[in-house]
Amino acid sequence: MDIELQQKLAQIVRTHRAAALGTIRNGAPIVTMVAYAVADDFSAFYVLTSHLSQHAQDMQKDQHVSLLIAETDDGREDVHGLARISIRGKAETLPFGAPGYTVARNLYLARFSKSEPNFELGDFDLWCITPRGARYIAGFARAFNLTPDVIQEAAAANPSGTLQT
Repeated sequence: MDIELQQKLAQIVRTHRAAALGTIRNGAPIVTMVAYAVADDFSAFYVLTSHLSQHAQDMQKDQHVSLLIAETDDGREDVHGLARISIRGKAETLPFGAPGYTVARNLYLARFSKSEPNFELGDFDLWCITPRGARYIAGFARAFNLTPDVIQEAAAANPSGTLQT
């Protein structure tokens, strides 16, 4: 994967704020939309969820999850050309006071300042999703299987989230 494709991947991850979260419910996959924040180096993705949500209950039972972050549909004739990354990961709660909690909370609040009261509620948890691998589709005939190291290389290729031209 060349530097241009790495930059595009980083731009999508950094500029989008919603992802499709796939969990396992009663032995079958189910997908929901979640707001997410991401570590600067893409080593972790953070979601804030209520214990009442099905996806939080699912993650408590099975930590295997997937996040899909996709380029915004721009009306093009062939939507298959839209870039997207599907991340396979492990979800774990990040309890208050745990190492990394404050950094993750601050990253989340930088994107979603109105969610601050949710951190004070007893039924919300901050979850850390650690990538185990990914599939990056950069457009037609440009598909890549990514290791966590390659995902982090993309973060370093475009630290600002803007495309260099």
